[in-house]
Amino acid sequence: MTTAITKVNGQPVADEPRFDPVALAEAEAIRTRAAAEADALRTEAEGKADAEKIKATEEAERQRLANERNRLKLEKDQASHATFIAEQQRRKEAAEAAADKARKTEDEAEAKEAARAAEQRRSENTWKWGARGIYAVGLIIAAPIQFLHFWDGERPFLVAAPALLEGLALVSAFGAAWAVAHRRDVMPYRVGILLGAAIAATINIIGGRTNPDIGIDAGIIGAIASLGGPIILMAYEHGIAQKADGIVSWREKRDAEQKAKEEAAVREKAKQEKAEAEKQAASQKAAQEKRAEEEQQRKDADRKNDHLDVWEVADALRSARGSSVVTEQIWADAWYRVTGSKVVGVRPELEAASRAAQARMKAATELPVLGDLSQVGSQKAPRTKKDPDAPDGRRFNGGVPPLRRAGDALPYCDAAKKQAALEQADTVAANKTI
Repeated sequence: MTTAITKVNGQPVADEPRFDPVALAEAEAIRTRAAAEADALRTEAEGKADAEKIKATEEAERQRLANERNRLKLEKDQASHATFIAEQQRRKEAAEAAADKARKTEDEAEAKEAARAAEQRRSENTWKWGARGIYAVGLIIAAPIQFLHFWDGERPFLVAAPALLEGLALVSAFGAAWAVAHRRDVMPYRVGILLGAAIAATINIIGGRTNPDIGIDAGIIGAIASLGGPIILMAYEHGIAQKADGIVSWREKRDAEQKAKEEAAVREKAKQEKAEAEKQAASQKAAQEKRAEEEQQRKDADRKNDHLDVWEVADALRSARGSSVVTEQIWADAWYRVTGSKVVGVRPELEAASRAAQARMKAATELPVLGDLSQVGSQKAPRTKKDPDAPDGRRFNGGVPPLRRAGDALPYCDAAKKQAALEQADTVAANKTI
């Protein structure tokens, strides 16, 4: 038992401060906690600042990428629009060029048609008046000869005979023109023309031989004049009649025959090309069918050799469905019926091995890190190994054990807590598995 000394030489002894480990520990804990809280606040502020900075950087990068995409899209739209405008301009120019060409071709065709029509009118007029002129000249030559031949003082009425003879051919020619204009039969009028001309020519020949005042030369010329004029006029009327009736000429027939031959040659060539194309298509189809048959035989042989159980079911399905070969759909159905897998080629054993490999890969890539590289372990300072023979320090600390209170130890951060929970869950799962 100890006695406290309160007086020395009758004087009171002042109280001396004593060492208080609890107070020191509390003060140290308070300082440590304050420092930890300050560090935590500073770390949190730095983290928030870094997060804001990272967020701002990411936002700026995202905005830059968005602007870049918008710029590229705008450039693409502009390029597409420019291409569209150029294509529209090209089509417009091509349409205008085609229209100009068609208009020019039409104008040229119209000009050619107008020139041809003008030439036809000119040649028709020339031919018409030429024929009439020849007839008039023949009449002028033949009429005096006939007047001389029929002149008789005792019978003066015979002077009208030339008018009758030449008038037969002339009136018949007028009748032929009427028949052509009214689309009537022109043959009787042509017979009348030839008959009148022949009679007049015969009389001119007889007059030239019997009458010295006329002479044989004048008789022959008169005969030619009597025949020539009506024949030329009849030829003119014949052409007009053919044109009115739409009868083609020899030249038109020749052109039509030539065109028909060319078209027939084109059709024959197209027919030959079509036959060649059909023959080539048939040959290609036969080759494809042969390759398909060979490929089907190869598939059947491989499936029968490597998957006999599935092949038997597939062959039964083929027979039941009335198919000539085991199609891909039949094979897929048979595979599903036998193995239960909808993926052709995957059996249960392969599926199990694949899932096990996937589980191992997932465990290797997603489960927490254990051992020296663990994040939880990195939060704790390594312990110093103690000598087994060293005395227990708790027995030589002045008799007062150290006092621990809530909040003395530094709290773990959120990442360490999460990692510890993951490791604990992994340990529990491993124990259950065992």
